[in-house]
Amino acid sequence: MTMLVLGAANLSHPRLAHGFFGRRGGASDDIYASLNCGPGSGDDRAKVIENRRRAMTVLGGGRLLTLYQIHSATAVTVAKPWEIANSPQADAAVTDMPGIAVGVLTADCAPVLLADAEAGVVGAAHAGWKGALDGVTDSAVEAMEKLGAARGRIVAAIGPCIGQASYEVDAEFRAAFGAGAADHFIPGDRKGFFRFDLEGYVAMRLDRAGVKSVERLGADTYAREEDFFSFRRATHRGETDYGRELSAIVLKNR
Repeated sequence: MTMLVLGAANLSHPRLAHGFFGRRGGASDDIYASLNCGPGSGDDRAKVIENRRRAMTVLGGGRLLTLYQIHSATAVTVAKPWEIANSPQADAAVTDMPGIAVGVLTADCAPVLLADAEAGVVGAAHAGWKGALDGVTDSAVEAMEKLGAARGRIVAAIGPCIGQASYEVDAEFRAAFGAGAADHFIPGDRKGFFRFDLEGYVAMRLDRAGVKSVERLGADTYAREEDFFSFRRATHRGETDYGRELSAIVLKNR
């Protein structure tokens, strides 16, 4: 099966390689079929490692670092590579080290890849609703600045995530975001429920943080079953687990 890899035009640069990977083209089976890159899933570990290797081959090689994601606003700076078993608990990672791919794992949450190619700084953020609300993208931008990036030069792309049409939430959820996020909610099909535009909200937060170029891929993970894993879809079906798709960016060696 041909691997599905989406790219963003604003991250196209000779110093960068990036990819928003779908679920196709991997070694996993059953509910994890087939490019499950999540070591936190119940999938066979050897198959997950192979899937991650295949993804990195597409990006031209390098060392892939992902996180133990906790739906936080915490961003870490890569000082040296870590092993999967020792992944830091955080939801964004940034680096200025060539050959190190920073990546996040998602299955409805919004993956965000960022770069200041001129400064040679890249980042990846996992923006679920809680992390997005708490400011994980703000943390990623701030961490990139500490490595020499300029927020006016940073570009960002938001990859496949659950679409507004697929994301019904209750009034309590809506209230947590306050009046400033009203534009990102529309009435749901049931009284007292709403549909939330996660991608739009994350884009707004990036814009408010001073990121001038924000590209949205507009790919709904819930609706496109053949292309993407979805936590919510798996939950609605009563499935016991789900795969995770990878989004990663790497600064190339000169």
